[in-house]
Amino acid sequence: MTSIMRGRLPAALLLSVILSVPAGAVSPEAEGCLACHNDPSIARKPELGRLDASAHGKLECTACHADASEAPHPKRPQAVNCGKCHKEPAAGLRSTHHGQQKLGQGHTLQQVCSICHEKEPHGILPIADPKSRMARANEPETCASCHGGENPVVLDERGRSRVDTYKHTVHGEAQRAGVTGAATCSDCHGEHAIRHSNDPASRVSARNVPDTCGKCHKDEKKAFLSSVHGANLLRGVRDVPSCTDCHGEHMVRRPGQAGAQASVTGTCSSCHASERISSKFGLAADRVSTFMTSYHGLASKLGNTEVADCSSCHGWHDVLPSRDPASRINPRNLARTCGACHPGAGARLAALKVHETLAGTGDASPAANLVRSFYMLMIPLVLLGMFFHNLIDFRRKALAKKPLVPLRDEEEVMLNLDERVQHLLLTGSFTLLAYTGFALKFPDAWWAQPFVHFGGDHARLIAHRGMALLFVALGVYHAGYLSLRKAGRARLLALLPVGRDLLDPVRLIAFNLGVLKEQPRLPRFSYIEKSEYWALVWGSLVMVATGALLISHDFVLAHFPLWVLDVCRVAHYLEAVLACAAIFVWHAYWTVFDPEIYPMNWAWITGKVHRHPPDEPHPAPVAPAPKNDGDAAKKD
Repeated sequence: MTSIMRGRLPAALLLSVILSVPAGAVSPEAEGCLACHNDPSIARKPELGRLDASAHGKLECTACHADASEAPHPKRPQAVNCGKCHKEPAAGLRSTHHGQQKLGQGHTLQQVCSICHEKEPHGILPIADPKSRMARANEPETCASCHGGENPVVLDERGRSRVDTYKHTVHGEAQRAGVTGAATCSDCHGEHAIRHSNDPASRVSARNVPDTCGKCHKDEKKAFLSSVHGANLLRGVRDVPSCTDCHGEHMVRRPGQAGAQASVTGTCSSCHASERISSKFGLAADRVSTFMTSYHGLASKLGNTEVADCSSCHGWHDVLPSRDPASRINPRNLARTCGACHPGAGARLAALKVHETLAGTGDASPAANLVRSFYMLMIPLVLLGMFFHNLIDFRRKALAKKPLVPLRDEEEVMLNLDERVQHLLLTGSFTLLAYTGFALKFPDAWWAQPFVHFGGDHARLIAHRGMALLFVALGVYHAGYLSLRKAGRARLLALLPVGRDLLDPVRLIAFNLGVLKEQPRLPRFSYIEKSEYWALVWGSLVMVATGALLISHDFVLAHFPLWVLDVCRVAHYLEAVLACAAIFVWHAYWTVFDPEIYPMNWAWITGKVHRHPPDEPHPAPVAPAPKNDGDAAKKD
């Protein structure tokens, strides 16, 4: 019998306790202690229900309570020293912020241990027990008692609790799904010697993170340590990324998860767009900006998760400089790298400067630069000419003191029903083509945000190509209408350029400037309509041809020189700019803002031009008076 059992316990009470305790549930010494500590009339908290399932259930009570070897105890036992048995955990706890903070506030080691383990010291369960607070499945909730909830002790960079963000990561979701191998808090931070990430001895310090993550991700660790980033990290260069710099600390996403694509370009740009980093390591300063203006970069801003990003070309963990023979962007390997997404086009793409921009840096081919120069000269000249032409027309009409005489000859029906339907389809397809096209070029604009939130770049691409098919079908139908229908042939004859179309603009400009006193009379379809119509035909041919080649980029790259696709990219965009600007400057004036027909030319709906309300009929043109009555009489 132990010393406690040799004490002055009543024999009947001792016997009843021994008989009530299951055999082997607790140690023989504990059976004697429980004679009092499991009696509700004596003990404040009966212990048997907790102690028999405890990890310490079979220990002698005096293993923890060394000063309680006699019963009744002469005084209250001293605080339990968990470090007596758990030397390494206790040493680790005392050396870290967790332990030092609490111990410094007067807490005992046993009280500090109870913060994470069971609150009741006699009810500490084995970690293998699913009910244990430190069981793998329960770890996040245990840590959340301090690091979660409404008032966590530490917030992440977005002002959220780290435990809450962990729950939505690839690790947290797997852990909640019951995957036993999913990483939990202690796998990364350790069990007791939990140190801050800026501590060189911490498992999550930049230098040690590869080893910590590598416990599960062995292949990734090997590839990373052999990369330009990992090799420099091992040499002590801190300005290179480690695992958590790219993947995050608690918000680790799986590949393809929402937001992962944006984080690739955003993560790489955090270093490669930095002037300090670029100058320190001799990196090109425009690599991020030029990528973001390419199709790949623009599409990624609209949420396209399939388009190439930085890792598609440079690799994920095995990033190597282009001079390394094993690098994906080594000249010898570029054809294979590009060919992974563009079958058959890899060889030509290998000679292309991927980080290109439309801003005229000289990276594009000479042919594309020539086309760009042509448009950059033509666009302002054409728009300024249109604006001047319309401005002087508007000024004359706005300041006119007499009722305006119609500039054009009248036509009973300006547009028949077939033409009005064609015009409506043209208006809708053109507008949506412009909207979906410019949304790719300017994905950060407020009006492009619907694609970011609803469907992303895939929805934009489908809408753009769908409208392009409608536009082409309408063009084919219109060509048939002009050639096969009597009304169409008549309309085509009316729209064909004639000699007077060169003189009419000169006469009208001279009249509007006051040089010519007599107002020129224009046919119903004058140079004003003809110039716009044939500009539309020309622009449509350019847009359809370049658009078709851009859609078939793999075929073009495999069979044509690189400058062909370069020219198409430049012409498609700048022709769209010219077309849309011309609509606002030229078409909008002659169909809406022209004082002669304001507020609108209703022919696109009714087929007829209504210049004035019915109660305010426009005066008919007055014929010039004869020179004298005699001449008039002779004519009569």
